[in-house]
Amino acid sequence: MTSERITGWIEPGADDWVYVPIDVPPGAREIEVAYTYDRPAVPPGVRGNSLDIGIFGPDDEFRGWSGGARDRFAINASEATPGYLPGPVWPGRWQVVLGPYTVSPQGISYELDITIHSGPDGESFRPRPAPARIPGRGHAWYRGDGHLHTIHSDGQRTLPELVADARQAGLDFVVSTEHNTSSAHLRWGHHATDDLLILNGEEVTTRTGHWPAWHLPAGKWIDWRHRADNPDDLRRFVDEVRGAGGLVVAAHPFSPCVGCSWEFGMERVDLVEVWNGPWTLDDEATVIAWDSLLRAGRWVPAVGNSDSHSRADRVGLPHNVVWSRGLSGDQLMAGFAQGRNWIAESAEVRLDFTATTGIRTVGIGQRLETDDPVTFEVRVEGAPDTHIRMLDQTGPQWGGYVHKDGGTASWTTRSRYSRWVRVEVRRNEPTQTTVDTMVALTNPIFLG
Repeated sequence: MTSERITGWIEPGADDWVYVPIDVPPGAREIEVAYTYDRPAVPPGVRGNSLDIGIFGPDDEFRGWSGGARDRFAINASEATPGYLPGPVWPGRWQVVLGPYTVSPQGISYELDITIHSGPDGESFRPRPAPARIPGRGHAWYRGDGHLHTIHSDGQRTLPELVADARQAGLDFVVSTEHNTSSAHLRWGHHATDDLLILNGEEVTTRTGHWPAWHLPAGKWIDWRHRADNPDDLRRFVDEVRGAGGLVVAAHPFSPCVGCSWEFGMERVDLVEVWNGPWTLDDEATVIAWDSLLRAGRWVPAVGNSDSHSRADRVGLPHNVVWSRGLSGDQLMAGFAQGRNWIAESAEVRLDFTATTGIRTVGIGQRLETDDPVTFEVRVEGAPDTHIRMLDQTGPQWGGYVHKDGGTASWTTRSRYSRWVRVEVRRNEPTQTTVDTMVALTNPIFLG
């Protein structure tokens, strides 16, 4: 066993990533890393110190990331700290990567304690990813939460706890989106059930926005070391996700946390998360911006997810209800890519939204090409004391109330007047930052 203490200082305005080399000799069995950094008091309105951590093996091989969620980790052939990948400890130059998330005016002084254990490797880790599909499920509307965290990044739930809460929320699928790591992918098979599909993903957490990559092959990692000022980087990683059969989501675009707001633009993403967790002012701002894109002729299908981290964050608030040919990742992604989904506050909320000429009927995300009058009909159940609102490119047009036993609304228009129509269901219940609360929201039905 060998131990080494490394000290350093990061100045204000430093690069996003600071690399500290570690030379690992032949015969190493395990790497342990612990770190500390100073957190001086700062005046109100001044950012204090926050320092993330991860590690790369020789040849820039990704081996794990925990951000600021823990102050130590270990890696060997048999096991690793959550967020890190078990496997052989190769001889050569490794790099501890430090991410100065926020830096005080005094800078950040840090200490790394590196311990390398020697000896033969233990039994090799055996990955066990979740099944790729749940058989026997056909055409249906499926409910799923696509933005979730466990102890494999900065969440509090264990994997089985997340599965239990997702099932209790009435979900059919979830997407595992740990920050900047794929470590959970390799373990979901131990906790999968025959009624909950678990898809692999990653919340690619950059300093200029977060973007969940949905439906990745088990173990696939997407690099997060890029910014919005180099659009070629985003294009390359988006192509990588799509090439693997996945979709790219712009997460919480107006979130007020450092690095969380979306600066990449909407040209490269497949979906935009317009509703993130309990309804707040930044969600309202995102819906307004998304609606503005629709009015300008640019449609990025909307999704909503809980982004649950703590046990107090309700899984499935909100979640997506997507039309799919079956309960598999490929089929679900096809539904999302077509915008054939709506967003619900809970599984109690049920919604049906169609457009008809009397001869042909279409649903959410579809197009009805006709010059004849078109009647839009909405039926909502499980959301008492709420208000239905239909909107087109000129604003709110029609509405109705949902009482205890449900509510309906219908409105007739033509393609010459309405290019699309979408639905919101709101409760006249203010939050700390908004005058009311969103209960359900649909993607549009298009005309013409």
